[in-house]
Amino acid sequence: REYTVDTIVIDAGHGGKDSGTLGKNSKEKDVALSIALKLGHYIETNLPDVRVVYTRKDDKYLELDERAAIANKHKADLFICIHANANPNVKAFGTETFVMGLTKEQKNFDVAKRENSVILLDENYKEHYEGFDPESPESYILFSLTQSAYQESSLSFAYKVENQFKNRVGRSSRGVKQAPFWVLWSTAMPSVLIETGFLSNMEEEKYLTSERGQELLASGIYRAFKEYKAEVDAMN
Repeated sequence: REYTVDTIVIDAGHGGKDSGTLGKNSKEKDVALSIALKLGHYIETNLPDVRVVYTRKDDKYLELDERAAIANKHKADLFICIHANANPNVKAFGTETFVMGLTKEQKNFDVAKRENSVILLDENYKEHYEGFDPESPESYILFSLTQSAYQESSLSFAYKVENQFKNRVGRSSRGVKQAPFWVLWSTAMPSVLIETGFLSNMEEEKYLTSERGQELLASGIYRAFKEYKAEVDAMN
């Protein structure tokens, strides 16, 4: 078929026994799910030709490889992971969107390591993830051998997301970054991981847990998606 964007998989990070990062009064898994559901709703309402698949619609635990498998099974044209950030520096704030890539920047690597360490909650993770150990730098060499064929498309979408956050939603954008996320590496399509803000920053936590904040972030991602889809569809 001609390449068009008609199936999207929305992955709310964490869930169930894995709460993700913690704010003073919130858990990453809940914030991610709320934004994911709102995003899906915007797409279903305004772009009815697009099939929206959710990796989870409630508070359940999913292994990282299950998330990627759902996207691959549905032959998604785009995979969007929604997360919230945390930092020992409680003043850190802002959005950032990641694509799969190797990074020389320790802080990008730390975010990927934190998200990848969810693997350690899975039974038999060694067999499951081909001996991949999220704590070991050597494990990441594996990623360098398969620079993603979808990198250009992933970057194009990522820039649109951050552009929306900065210019329309009025958030502080920390930009588009690359890091070795297992879940992005294992998907066979353009994919991004969006850190919607820092739960460790009290001001930003208020925004991320508010109905209005979640709606604005979801609408920003939705507009980026609409723009991305129009662009890809027009080329074919």
